[in-house]
Order: sequence, then C-alpha cells, then structure tokens
Amino acid sequence: MTTIGRPARAGDRITDVAGITVGHHHRVDPDARVAGAESPNGHGWATGTTVVLITAVDAVAAVDVRGGGPGTRETDLLDPSNTVQTAHAIVLSGGSAYGLATADGVMRALEDDGVGLPLDDLGHVVPIVPAAVIFDLPVGAWDHRPDADFGAAAVRAAATDFAVGSVGAGAGARAGSLKGGVGTASVTIPDGPAAGVTVGALMVANPVGAVIDPRTGLPFDHTEADLDALGLRRPGAAEVAEVAALAAKQTVLNTTIGVVATDAALDAAMTRRLAMAGHDGLGRAIRPAHSPLDGDTIFAVATGRARPGSGAVPDAPPGMHADVALVAELCRHTADVAQRAIVDAVLAAESVASIPAYRDVVPSAFA
Repeated sequence: MTTIGRPARAGDRITDVAGITVGHHHRVDPDARVAGAESPNGHGWATGTTVVLITAVDAVAAVDVRGGGPGTRETDLLDPSNTVQTAHAIVLSGGSAYGLATADGVMRALEDDGVGLPLDDLGHVVPIVPAAVIFDLPVGAWDHRPDADFGAAAVRAAATDFAVGSVGAGAGARAGSLKGGVGTASVTIPDGPAAGVTVGALMVANPVGAVIDPRTGLPFDHTEADLDALGLRRPGAAEVAEVAALAAKQTVLNTTIGVVATDAALDAAMTRRLAMAGHDGLGRAIRPAHSPLDGDTIFAVATGRARPGSGAVPDAPPGMHADVALVAELCRHTADVAQRAIVDAVLAAESVASIPAYRDVVPSAFA
C-alpha cells in the first residue's frame, strides 16, 4: 500500500469535536491506471474506506441526501421521526454500491468491542452504521473495490490524528478533472449564541463539477484573505490555461459525501439542519453541485459534549424551537467548514492512477 496523504491540522479537523475519531484504510498501487488510459478496464488498486467513529454515548445523528444518484445505507433510519436517533459509526467509502459492504466490517468490529444498541440482558448489541459511497470504479481495476475487511481495518485505525488527501475513501476520488480526496476543517465559535461550541467537517470530494475555477486556477469565490489563509497565490496564465483545458475532461458519474459534526447538544431535527447547512458549503465549493449524476450525501452528528455559556443563547419566541438561535449560528459555521473541507481535499490530494493533482498542475499557486 502506497504511503500517501498529509496529517490533518490540529485545530482545523473534525476530530476537534469531542467524541469523534477518524480511521482510513485504502490500497493504492503504484501501477494503478484510470480505465482507458493504458487498458480498457484499468489495473491495480486505487480505492479505500474512511470511518467516522462516534464515541460519544449520547450522540444524535441525521442525514440529508441531495444528489440524484446516491449509494447509501441506513439513511431512512436517521429520519428524525423514526425511533433510533444515534449512530455508532458513519462509513464513507469508494467502490460505488459494492463499497457498502464495508459497513458489514465496521459492524463486525464494533460488535467485537461491545459497541451498539443493547437489545438484551446477554450483552448482545446491534451497531448502527449508516454509510454512503462514491463512484470510483473506473480508477484502477473495476473489480478491485473495498470490502468488509476494509471497514474493519478503518475502525481499528480510528484516532484523533488522521491524514487528508488521497487517502481512505478519497484514494480513487476525482474532483472534476483533477484528483479529489478527503479533506477536513473545524472552528470553535468565539462568541455569540454558540460561543465555545466546535463545528467540524470531513468531506470526500469526488464531484462531477469542479472545485477549482477554470477562469482563475483557484478555488471558487476565494478572497485575498482566504487565499492567504490557505497559503495560495494567483497562478501564472499558462497554468490557468491548463486548468481550463483539463476541465473539458471531467467525468460524469461522481459523488461528494461527508460528515459534519458539533459538540453541541441537539435533537434529531436540529441535527438534520446541520446536514442541510453542509450542503450549502458543498454548493459554494463545487460548480455545479447536486447534479442528477452526483450522489451528494452529508451526515450530521451532535455529540452533546459542550453547551454554550450561561445566558449566551437568547430565549426563543413562543411557538419556535427552543434552540433556534443556537442552531442558526451553528448552521452558518457548518456551511463554512464544509466548504473549506472540500477545498482542503483538493489542495491536499496527490496524483493517483494518472489523475493529475491540483498542486502538480498549478504549482505556482502554492506560496
């Protein structure tokens, strides 16, 4: 397995949310090739699985599916009107619908650890493991895809420290014509109704659309301050032209999936609002987003480990949800971290299977 990826930065990663860890398992062979590049079916391995492990016992989970071609598991379970309102892990995987088998391995590993819904007095449990997959089958060999063993290995790798880029579920990801991957971001809100609460995101960027604006060679709608924060500068004209030329080669069957999380205590309905806000960030980062050919799916988790300071949250007017002011602020930041996580995925990605990485196509952008 090739060593790839860079460490996610502490203070800007989903595991800054108390009660969340992340594990990857992937296989990327040096000889992997995109189907059609050197053989009709590709060859080698270029795929993987990422698990977001939820260790907070009182966590609430939700989901919002907006793409026209989703590959998912246990999403109906997370409807706020249904009985079970938690999850023990969320699986993000390559392999298209075949990759949903990775959730079986995650369930097996969690069952071995005694983690799940306790359903009798004998210690038997049923782990709740929602999942979503990306379409990466044309990368490497079509029949080289993640299975249950990938899921179990990702659980065993889960930690607060993890890698981003062409790792885990992002190993075979593409972002339009460029290499996609796994990215993350977080913020601890300094003031206002959500003061002291942390919001984070982990996204697997594999969209039909582009994350890099072909007119500028930079992420869409980034200000000079945004570019400075990322260590980016405006690239030369020749490199911008190369980005534009590559844009004509983008694929048509892709998906962006991910998890947004907060350490605030929320009910299931308000947790789903965070998943919805995550799609706002997806729409900012990717052009176009939520196409009929994407399977865009975002899960949300509220771990309940933090509460705003006393008196920080104003009382809601009669007839409104009691947490409306808090959730409005959380949603604003959730959109921001989801957008930043998608951009992070593309900036951190390395070339795999002949798919060019942004940093290789536009090296002058990196200050």
